Order: sequence, then C-alpha cells, then structure tokens
Amino acid sequence: MSTTDEIKSKIDIVELVSEAGVKLRKSGRSYTGFCPFHDNKNTPAFVVWPELGTWKCYGACNESGDIFKFVMKKEGLDFKEALQKLAARAGVQVQEFKRDTPEVREMYDHLRELLEDAVIFYRNHLLKHPEVLAYLHDKRGLTDSTIETFGLGYAPHGYDNLLKHFLSKYKEQDLIDVGLLSVRDVEDARVTQHTTRAYDKFRNRIMFPIRDENGKMAGFGGRIVDPNDMPKFMNSPDTVLFSKSRILYGLDRARKPIRAADQAVIVEGYLDVIALHQAGYENVVSPMGTALTEDQLRLLKRSTRKIVLALDPDAAGQKAVLRGLDAARSAMDREGELGFDARGLIHNEARLQADLRVVALPDGLDPDELVARDKDEWAKLIENAKPIVTHVMDVLSAGQNLNDPKIKNQIAAQVLPLIEDLPTPMERETYRQALSRMLKVDERALQIQPVAPKVTRRPRAAEQSRHVNQPVAAVNPNLKVESYCLGVLFRKPALLYRLDRKLQEFGLSALAVEDFEYTDHQLLFSVVRQAVEQDEKDHHHFAMSNLPEPMGSFSKDILAQEEDLPLEDKLVEELVARFIDLRRAHAMTNISQLRFLQEEEQQQGSANIKPYQEQTLQFTRLLNSLDQAKKKTLSKR
Repeated sequence: MSTTDEIKSKIDIVELVSEAGVKLRKSGRSYTGFCPFHDNKNTPAFVVWPELGTWKCYGACNESGDIFKFVMKKEGLDFKEALQKLAARAGVQVQEFKRDTPEVREMYDHLRELLEDAVIFYRNHLLKHPEVLAYLHDKRGLTDSTIETFGLGYAPHGYDNLLKHFLSKYKEQDLIDVGLLSVRDVEDARVTQHTTRAYDKFRNRIMFPIRDENGKMAGFGGRIVDPNDMPKFMNSPDTVLFSKSRILYGLDRARKPIRAADQAVIVEGYLDVIALHQAGYENVVSPMGTALTEDQLRLLKRSTRKIVLALDPDAAGQKAVLRGLDAARSAMDREGELGFDARGLIHNEARLQADLRVVALPDGLDPDELVARDKDEWAKLIENAKPIVTHVMDVLSAGQNLNDPKIKNQIAAQVLPLIEDLPTPMERETYRQALSRMLKVDERALQIQPVAPKVTRRPRAAEQSRHVNQPVAAVNPNLKVESYCLGVLFRKPALLYRLDRKLQEFGLSALAVEDFEYTDHQLLFSVVRQAVEQDEKDHHHFAMSNLPEPMGSFSKDILAQEEDLPLEDKLVEELVARFIDLRRAHAMTNISQLRFLQEEEQQQGSANIKPYQEQTLQFTRLLNSLDQAKKKTLSKR
C-alpha cells in the first residue's frame, strides 16, 4: 500500500474541506458548497465526492483534485509539504522509496492463485460429504445457490489431505505462507534433534473463503462440525494477504447494497452474513470474530456513514457491555465473540463523523434464526436501532431497582463517561437529560458526578499504522487505467509525442495533467512531459532522475510494471483508446453532477442555472467528439 493511498484512506475529505471554512451540504452521495478558491458566492458549484476522495469546482476556477491538491491550493504548499502535513494528520510515517520487485508482485499473484485452488479443493470435499451438506441445508437453511455463491467448502479429517493434494503444484512453504498449513516442532529420534513438521491447519471444519473488498482471496475461516472440537471458529493467521483487523467478511458483495441502502449492518458470524444475504438483506458484513476496529469502520465509511451493530444476544448482555465500559478490550479479542467497546465506538463515531447505532437481538436468537422465523422482523429491528449511549443505558437499567440510590450512582458512574466523550455540547446535554429522567434525579446532580478523565492523546504514527499492511481498495475504477498508462509513459516517454499527434488527428487536445484525476498521477505525468520537452538527457533517464522524492512509495507499483507490451504502433493505439475512455468517463461524471446541481437550483427556485447549462453543453459536445474518435480507433484495429 502506497503512502499516499494510506493517507487518503485515513483522512475524511469532507472533514478536511469543512475545517478549511467551506460549508458543505449533503446532496445525494456528494456534498456541495461555495468554492474557496474564487469569490463567487452566488452559486454553490464546489462538489466533494467522499467515496472517491475527490473534489471539483464547476464555477470560475474549474479546479479539481484530491486532498493533496486541496491543501496545496488552500495553503500555498508544494506537494512534498502537503504530503508531510497530511501524513502528520493521518498518523502515517512517510517511508523512504523502496520499490517492489516484479518477483514480489508475482509472488502475491501466485499465493492468491493458491488460495483460489484451495476454494475448489474444499468445495469438492463438501460435495463428497453429504452429512455436512445436509447440515448447511437443514440446520442452517442455506440453498445450493447460496452455498455456491459464497464458495463454502469442507476441510476433511486428517493432517495431510491438503498437503498431499497441493505438493505436486505448490511448495510446502507457499502453503505455510498463506496459512493453510501449520508448523510444529517434533523430536526426531533417529538423529536426536528437533525438526519441524507441517500439517493441515483446517481439519473437519466448514470452510468460508474470506475475500478483501476487491473480491481477491485473502484467507479462510473455519467452523467446527463436531461440537466437541475447539475453538468453534478459526481464521487464517495474519499473512502477507490477510489481516483480520482490516477485512470485513462479505464486504466484496455488500459494497453496492450498502451504498444503495446508505446503511451498513455489522453482525457477528459468517453464517449470519450468508443467511441475511440469502434473505435479501445484502448490506450486511462481519468482522473476523474480534473487536471492531477503526480500519474496518473506515472501509464502511467509504460507502456510508450510517452503521448499525447488530449484537449477538450472548455478546450484547451486561457482561459484554460492562467489559466494554471498563475498556477491557483485550478480554474481548477472542475467536467467535464480537467485541463491544462502547467508549471505543463513541470515539470512532466522533473521529469518523459517522452515525453508529446498536440493536440487541430478541429472544436469544442469532440473526440467521431471526430471519428464518420472520424475515420482516429483521428490517423492523434495524430501523429501530438505538444510539450507543441509549443502548448502554437500557442494558444497565434492565432489571435494576432504579429507586435504590446506590444503583443510580453505579449506572451514572458508568454512563456519564460515555456522555462526556460525545463530540458536541448538544448531544451531551440531550443524554444528560435522558439519564436524569431515567434515574429520576435532578440534572444538576449529574453535572457534579465524578467521571473518569477524558484521554485525548493522539496516537503516534507507529501505533496507528502498526496493523496497516493490507491494500485498501480504490473505489474509482479509472485508477488502474491511469496507473497502467503512466507506467508505460515512464518506460517509454517518447510515446507522448505520438499520443499527442494521434489525439490531435481526432480533433482532441493533447494530453495534459487534467487527464489524470489524482494529484499523485498529475505530478508524475508532469515529469514525463518535462522529460520529452528537454533534450539534455535521455527521456527515460530524465524522468527517473526527476521523480519527486516524496512520491517514491506511491510510484513503486507504477514503476515496477513489467507486463509484456505490444509493438509500438499497437501500443499507441491502445493508449489512445484508454485515454479516450478516461476522458469519456470524466465527462459523463461531470454531466451527471451538473444536471444534479441544476435540478437542485431549480427546486430551490433559483434562476441562476445558465452556468450549469453552458458547462453541460460543453461536456456533451466533448462526449460527441470522443465517441467519434473512438469509432475511428476501432475502425483501424
């Protein structure tokens, strides 16, 4: 994961822009306001897209970019200064450039291929064990289609089934590296020394493939078949591909439904996720059986700010709530039990500007049992989810004698620290009033209630990034295309001449930094442009020598590209087609947003829509030109 990508994943662009004095108003999936870079205050033409981490002004300045470009323009900084500033804000250490070798990238692809083969291996064994298949059908209510969709499988009895099956194709160390084999020390009596022996990690377990948010295989979860086995759930160990603190089970399938519903629901188990998806509730994900982490919440925040934690009845009782209030988070980090840390959730809610709510499931039922009993009941429960503080108050007061002064004092001592941690005075005052009504005491008594001191120490960069070792998916699908094109141009800068000529032949403008959406890509392209415009050095050597120093870790993937490229004529045609597609995607996005802004102005009775209409017409004309150019490129192939 590059440094700039990590910084982008940790900084909320809406929060950053708002702190700079821009008043933003939510408009669908974007935010609008007045542009801070020019004086027009009549039309809110400044748009922020939190999912993409980008912004654009449709007014006089017509500027656009990401968080780096925003800070550079607002504070007059160069890229290196903006990077350092935002890195400090995000708690990210700017690493010295270190390039991944093609061998390392090939190794990752090789390990993912191994995991995909393991999915097939476990799937085949499930089909050979009808008693396990019957359990999934009869006891868990899963259909064959659902089992196939989620790739469920079965790890058979024995210590070397998987090992023997894969040794003809993969090395034993590969199987260890992806967590499919475990290693233990054994005593070798023949040579009187210790040696190691590898064996299948998963045995006699229902297997759940775990994919990252991009749908790429990362690891497995295994659930016992024999109730006497321990532990009930087992995940792959942390590997180069799998980090349980940074992955949410089912997110690859839930991202679009989460955006559509503008809400994400977190449940405890894999089977809960699968059963709910089967019942039509597809905006559901699950952590890896551990306390919910801020990184996992950040993954969800890319699609929604409304998150509901649907607690298992066993984990959401007083015992779990009290442990959460006592900050005994380590006590919750056990396989198969979803941690509930009330103060941690409130802190995350404030930091992420999210809306976190909690629902406790009734009658001791798990989510899959609940939807099996009454599918509509699930929707009602989620709709009535409570804010975290309200949930804690209800749990602590349940079954208690609220006329007993000691009970009142105990509840107040536990709830008031949560109230003090809330981010706004309005929220704190509202919950103090609610607590005073519940306890039937004067609110002034709660004001003087002793509370634990609030800790606001900012984590060190090393603490924040200690577990960040998995790539965060880029939501924008054009990012890969831009990276590929930049990689080609860095290796063959002279192609830029031919690209410019070819685009101009089609009546289009030459390539410019505006053809790239992100500041990082714009800076790298500017180096390529400088390289071909100077004649003192070899173009490629100039580009490599003038690579911006702070761009090193970001650039490593681009510069490490070693794909077999087609012949130069074909390569130019391919790049022209890709840049036409990129321009077309940008134009379509701009037209869609301009029409939305125009409709908003009309609904508010404003007559100031002419600038939007003019820009929409410009982009429509550009689309026509791009479509004509695309037809010409296709006819020449």
